[in-house]
Amino acid sequence: MIPVHALVATVLLLAASNLFMTFAWYGHLKNYAASPWYVAAIVSWGIAFFEYLIQVPANRIGFRAGLTLGQLKIVQEVVTLTVFVPFALFYMDQPLRLNYVWAGLCMVGAVYFMFKG
Repeated sequence: MIPVHALVATVLLLAASNLFMTFAWYGHLKNYAASPWYVAAIVSWGIAFFEYLIQVPANRIGFRAGLTLGQLKIVQEVVTLTVFVPFALFYMDQPLRLNYVWAGLCMVGAVYFMFKG
């Protein structure tokens, strides 16, 4: 059995990490659209540094607590989608699409199968 505190710590750290990752990957599309690509890349690398400072401990905590590699990955993907949708809607002003709902339902199925005994 995976300790609840380790699972919560892993998920919260992955969520924080994903905020940085999402801004590193996509924030430049809004903030640096007029800048040369290499400026956006350097800024993104700087942001990604902080993402890794949070993501590496998150995965270590989860793995040491008993999550398998596959379970860590699927948790990461669920967290990514959970962070990405509000980012796309509110920060990037993208319309809400039914595809987000279908993708979320697919992720629920993926979590079920990854954590199924």
